[in-house]
Amino acid sequence: MRVAVCQLNSREERAVNLTVARELLERAAAGGAELAVLPEYVDFLGRSADAPKPEPVDGEFGAFFAQAARELGIWVHAGSFHEIGPDPDRTFNTSLVFAPDGGLAAVYRKIHLYDVEIAGRVSYQESRTVAPGRETVVAPVNGVPLGLSICYDLRFPELYRALAVGGAKILVVPAAFMMHTGRDHWEVLLRARAIENQCYVLAAGQIGDHEPGRTCFGRSMIIDPWGTVLAQAPDTVGVAIADLDFPRLETLRSELPSLANRRL
Repeated sequence: MRVAVCQLNSREERAVNLTVARELLERAAAGGAELAVLPEYVDFLGRSADAPKPEPVDGEFGAFFAQAARELGIWVHAGSFHEIGPDPDRTFNTSLVFAPDGGLAAVYRKIHLYDVEIAGRVSYQESRTVAPGRETVVAPVNGVPLGLSICYDLRFPELYRALAVGGAKILVVPAAFMMHTGRDHWEVLLRARAIENQCYVLAAGQIGDHEPGRTCFGRSMIIDPWGTVLAQAPDTVGVAIADLDFPRLETLRSELPSLANRRL
């Protein structure tokens, strides 16, 4: 399976962000990708006061990417967006996956919320405006089980083990990882999730400066089950593409059966 991760610099102009996202999906499809993954909050990354109104799963955001999947004939993981939440004060941070016919194949709501205080560097309380999801999600893409996660989930290995035990062979991580933590932790954590769960990892990140005063690390990448980086985006908006070899994955799981050998 050929896959792509798309790296964006989403800002406050939603229409512009969506136009760029569509262009990157077109580049992925032209490169032969069967599945393309977009970053967290692909349609808007800016001041909370200026955020678009939250939508249902079948709202304008979903319709836009369903149409893209259908017209391009590929699987589209639409990063994430602000879905209508459980109360007026909180949304969900939600990923949608669309099949090549435009049908909705999976919905995942971010479980772990980014509540962090790093003196002089990062102050962010995602839980003030976002409600946590409750369910892990593994969905078939071209018959291959895809495990879903979003950004800060990456720091919680028990989630990925649950996805692997649930059958996942690909783990997807749309993200807006901060520069301060990303430069030291992003690749290390992604490769660890790949190695310990013997899965491919597709990580699509936001890159560069965003309002207000936020800088994302980027370095979107595709990693194999041995922890080898197969493809990595440069530090700009763009697409990285790689081929996934599932017979190799099965060989690795057979030769080093760490999933089978685990003791609870």
